[in-house]
Amino acid sequence: MTEEQMESPSGPDLTAGVLLTDIADGGTLLGHREGEAALLVRQGDAVFAVGAHCTHYGLSLASGLVGEDTIRCPWHHACFSLRTGEALKAPALTPLTCWNVIRDGDRVKIASRKPEPSAKVAPTNAPESVVIIGGGAAGTAAAEMLRREGYDGPVTLLSAEDVLPTDRPNLSKEYLAGEAPEEWMPLFPQEFYDSHQITLRLGIRVTRLDAVGKTVTLESGEVVPFGAALLATGADPIRLPISGADLPHVHYLRSLADSRGIITALSRVKRAVVIGASFIGLEAAASLRHRGIEVDVVAPEARLFEKVFGPEVGDFVRELHETQGVRFHLGDSVSAIDLESVTLTSGATLPTDLVIVGVGVRPNVALAEAAGLTVERGVIVDEYLQTSIPGIYAAGDIVRYPDLHSGKSVRIEHWVVAERQGQTVAKNLLGRKEKYTSPAFFWSRHYDVSLHYTGHADGWSRYEIEGSLTKRDCKITYYEDDRAAAVLTIGRNEESLCAEVEWE
Repeated sequence: MTEEQMESPSGPDLTAGVLLTDIADGGTLLGHREGEAALLVRQGDAVFAVGAHCTHYGLSLASGLVGEDTIRCPWHHACFSLRTGEALKAPALTPLTCWNVIRDGDRVKIASRKPEPSAKVAPTNAPESVVIIGGGAAGTAAAEMLRREGYDGPVTLLSAEDVLPTDRPNLSKEYLAGEAPEEWMPLFPQEFYDSHQITLRLGIRVTRLDAVGKTVTLESGEVVPFGAALLATGADPIRLPISGADLPHVHYLRSLADSRGIITALSRVKRAVVIGASFIGLEAAASLRHRGIEVDVVAPEARLFEKVFGPEVGDFVRELHETQGVRFHLGDSVSAIDLESVTLTSGATLPTDLVIVGVGVRPNVALAEAAGLTVERGVIVDEYLQTSIPGIYAAGDIVRYPDLHSGKSVRIEHWVVAERQGQTVAKNLLGRKEKYTSPAFFWSRHYDVSLHYTGHADGWSRYEIEGSLTKRDCKITYYEDDRAAAVLTIGRNEESLCAEVEWE
């Protein structure tokens, strides 16, 4: 829950009604119904009434982008149906409240609540059963969408982690900073899996995938048959091959257990070293500074994010952190770790009580390779996210897929990408033949600043900056030759969202 959710509802009482002309065509009007924040959305003469807060993180939809019978959250790009409230695109996985609207002359008002969207009718050629290997973003979103699409066969979700599938982006942000309690972290409570008859098995490792015989073998030796399967094994953190990397105060940050371990250690920590200036590493640095921990960041690059976003963005991010007290040691790396310090290749020594390593991840493709799936720097899938063996799909960090916007084969390690791919796989497991067309999108929050990145431009040739980075109000467009390949925005969420819609 956010501060915005906890505020008293504002605006008119929508049960009493407002003039139709009070709502701009294609616009919204914020009000309330019996104390609950509600939003009227107008499209021509049609008016819809939905909950005013996105079901992802509870942020306001009042400035959302209105499309054909849809509204999209400008914060993290969730998309909802205005007619039913259904969450059409991740990261939101649950529907908006939706009400009936009554027209009375030139006035409109909210009436009774609509029922939640009912499940669709599954096709008759649906698989006998579905096994999902991986309890992360892609696997969980796929399981939920299978039920929403009307599939009533057995769904088994096998997760190597021993906790409920988790909202991973929060692990380095609000949760690590102490602003999000642990009860906010599960994507769904256990009751959701029970009520939707999804067999969620935690702490389960799959040792073999027989793509021809259609079985998976678990570490215990148990064999689980399936009619169709989704491989969503994600990625594992890259481990440092240096002396002291296995000491107890050295932490990686990928799972809830990782973040818990760091938080538990903080009671005796005054100084921390973050190895790697990735977004995860810098978000962790910001969270530690929020808790009053001194932070040093060590990274081999001379300038943050220069190859990805250009020097101006890198300098902006560095200055943002430095104003909060973070110390950078760029163009350097850690050669050894001991109980009280880290030694840099330059010879410098940094005292520390805690080390967080964020130097990247590797896709976990061993199971796919052993199963005979085509793997080339990721599991190769087609535009429907099907692997080289029919009936076996893959999604998330492990897949290399055809990006329809760029025309390239890409592998993207973004949370929203994984969730949306899982949703697409669920539909295709049921024969919907839906191409994966969503542009890549991610957000990263540092203190009070959020960066939104839409598209994919790993080989940009030039970029154009509109607005001002220093004023935290800008849009940067990255070009590959003459094609706009990606945009990065700060303080211009709607423009990031518009780019996504344009490129779908």
